[in-house]
Amino acid sequence: MERALVERVRSGDRAAFDALVRKRIATVYRTSLAILGEPADAADATQEAFVAAWRGRSGLRDPDLFDAWLGRITLNACRMQLRSRRRRVEREIRLPDPSTEREPASAERAIDEQTAESDAFDRAFERLDADDRAILVLHHLQARPVADIAATLGCPEGTVKARLHRARAALQSALARESL
Repeated sequence: MERALVERVRSGDRAAFDALVRKRIATVYRTSLAILGEPADAADATQEAFVAAWRGRSGLRDPDLFDAWLGRITLNACRMQLRSRRRRVEREIRLPDPSTEREPASAERAIDEQTAESDAFDRAFERLDADDRAILVLHHLQARPVADIAATLGCPEGTVKARLHRARAALQSALARESL
């Protein structure tokens, strides 16, 4: 059934492509959001991924590898989104209101510390390149096995393991810089 649907897409059937989009859009969006961290950027990357998939449908050689093929397209769309984001970085800086300043209670202090740790992690994750983000998201957030990631990225399992090790080290280094 799925293979036949992909074959129809390869031949230009828009209804079949629409059916595949409806089946895969949530997964593509979640992956994009995990890599990019911003809902608007994830939505843009998701849209770009499906546009690129439609345009490049003839490049899909093996219909059984559709998910891996779409995964590579999604990662490329996220890379492009990250590149465009670097050109338009905006940061909001909240200044404390002196009229409402008071000593926070211990529970509020604990929440503030958790928020600070979460913010530090987010900033450290943003420092990683798209490839490192992608491999960490695929393995740790989506809990995909190394073999699946290798198929998605189109590389050997040993390469995935090495990239995963490098990405973890880069994240650890970025976290260390954030805690300074």
